[in-house]
Amino acid sequence: MKIQAEATVVPAGTDPAAVVPGAEVRASLGVTGRRRLVLMLGMLLALGFLANTLLSYSVSKREIQRSIVENELPLTSDTIYSEIQKDLIRPVFVSSVMAGDTFVRDWVLQGERDVPAMTKFLGEIRTRYGTFTSFFVSEATRNYYHPDGVLRRVEQGSERDAWYFRSRDLDAPYEINVDSDTASPDTLTVFVNYRVFDYAGKTVGVTGVGLTVDTVRRLLSGYQQRYHRGVYFVDRSGNIVLYGDQPSHGTLRIADVEGLGDIAHEVLARDSGSYQYREGGKDFLLNVRYVPELDWYLFVEKVENEALADIRRTLYINLLICALVTAAVLWLSSLTLGGYQRRLEQMATTDRLTGLLNRHAFEIMLEHAVAEVQRSRRPSAVLLIDIDHFKSLNDRYGHLAGDRMIEHVGALIRSGLRASDMACRWGGEEFLVVLKDCAADDARQRAETLRALIGASPLSISGAAVTAMVSVGVTAFATDDTPVRLVDRADRALYAAKGAGRDRVEMA
Repeated sequence: MKIQAEATVVPAGTDPAAVVPGAEVRASLGVTGRRRLVLMLGMLLALGFLANTLLSYSVSKREIQRSIVENELPLTSDTIYSEIQKDLIRPVFVSSVMAGDTFVRDWVLQGERDVPAMTKFLGEIRTRYGTFTSFFVSEATRNYYHPDGVLRRVEQGSERDAWYFRSRDLDAPYEINVDSDTASPDTLTVFVNYRVFDYAGKTVGVTGVGLTVDTVRRLLSGYQQRYHRGVYFVDRSGNIVLYGDQPSHGTLRIADVEGLGDIAHEVLARDSGSYQYREGGKDFLLNVRYVPELDWYLFVEKVENEALADIRRTLYINLLICALVTAAVLWLSSLTLGGYQRRLEQMATTDRLTGLLNRHAFEIMLEHAVAEVQRSRRPSAVLLIDIDHFKSLNDRYGHLAGDRMIEHVGALIRSGLRASDMACRWGGEEFLVVLKDCAADDARQRAETLRALIGASPLSISGAAVTAMVSVGVTAFATDDTPVRLVDRADRALYAAKGAGRDRVEMA
């Protein structure tokens, strides 16, 4: 018993609308009526959008200003924060990976004997993540390990080593500080100092990485140029700790900025907020958010006039989009029926059960394949594959199980083919395969491989492992072949395989 895959094919000369639900209603409107309706809808859409945009802009200027403060700047802040998570927060992640690496803990607990292993580890971290430096300080020996070796020992009471003892005694797992690098004293560096614990939770040292301040400043300068905003970081004391090429207001304390100094205490008392202040005759719109990973505040600000200019530009862009969308609606509507037709044709080329080409589509491709072989004289072959005793499988396990087996065999056939080969569900439990650039002997061998693959891949049905056996008929392309002759030879070879006992390959 053969199970046929069904596909909807629109007959030649049939109006595509005839196969779409509701076609009678659309047909009654007529082509002229449909065009008139689409045109009226497009005009209503354009006029409504235009009137709403212009009216909102003209009567809601103050609302737009508040929207900038409450929406645009926070959105920019969120976007920049996401960028910071990729660029500036990345060293925090790298340091946490180092601190949690079992190699570091085991190396310390084993007595720090293999110093080259630690320096190699630090060197690989520096190279892999592109940091300026990487380090590890051991609590047991107080050695400062660096990719270049043991630099020195940290000492209690030394001013330059205070960072280590401060980091070691932190309640938090890490801190970020700006300091000069031990290996490069002239280079100011942003360090992430991360505590390392042994398996009992005891601190065994501090590890981490560093970025040069110049690198971070280049990141902030990039944000400022990209988003056209002032971007800088402020610590809890009101110090501007990181900025772009130069401080936005020519000072390193927000308390010294005209207008901003009056609200500095209020700003730093909250984790986030939006503010306005006036400096040098300019009104600034400011958004502030606390960045817990850095223990700093992110300040994003913009001059109000520039912000309104952006809104005006947005208005013009919206008007342009309105015109384009209206034109697109009219154009796309005229193509709707054609689009439905193309979609139906696409659906009609694929067998819904196996995902392979269906017979209707494959017959067209087979004609092209025959013409190509006749033109190029390159060897090709056809395999006709049939599942043995398929009726017995249906009778014993039911038609749903039969469908599952067809789907299973189709997937196995697809997995055993090259990208240049073609396969389809020819009908019921039969599959037709075209092997391009494949001589007769190679085709027979590949058919044997497919047969063995299918026979070695059982399918679980009702708790039982059911193995499909297939018979395969193989024939090579001849220069005077037609698709009908080709398939007929493959069919005869398939019946020869069936007659010789099944589960075998026969050549035509």
